[in-house]
Amino acid sequence: MRKKNKIGEGIIFFKPNTENFRKIPLAQNRVSAGFPSPADDFKELRISIDQEVVKNEEATFYARVAGESMQGAGLDDGDLLVIDRSKEPQDNNIAVCFVDGEFTVKRLKVEADCIYLIPENKKYKPIRVTEDNELIIWGVVTFVVKKV
Repeated sequence: MRKKNKIGEGIIFFKPNTENFRKIPLAQNRVSAGFPSPADDFKELRISIDQEVVKNEEATFYARVAGESMQGAGLDDGDLLVIDRSKEPQDNNIAVCFVDGEFTVKRLKVEADCIYLIPENKKYKPIRVTEDNELIIWGVVTFVVKKV
């Protein structure tokens, strides 16, 4: 499902395949981002990425980012989002929202009289949502999977 929103972005949703978790090797020790650690400290376990990021199987979806409005939050075009629909949205969460018939991913700014959907790229303006708008906070982004 791909929906275009007002600022030219789209969101494509995927349901995780939790029936066939694929376990891949994981170094038991953390990988140092500072000084190197001895190679003989390497011990291997096996994990499933789905098992790490999916906390509520029935309420979890994946979606690809399309566009650049959230680059400042580290969400780049093509990144894979993990979205949990069971999490209660809160101020400052990054969420997938359905506003006035269009999907978008933005940071939530909750105020007394309205909600703002805040982009993380200065090229884009916040979306002010009032009682005149239709807003469904579709789910909260819990993880992002990036290519490097």
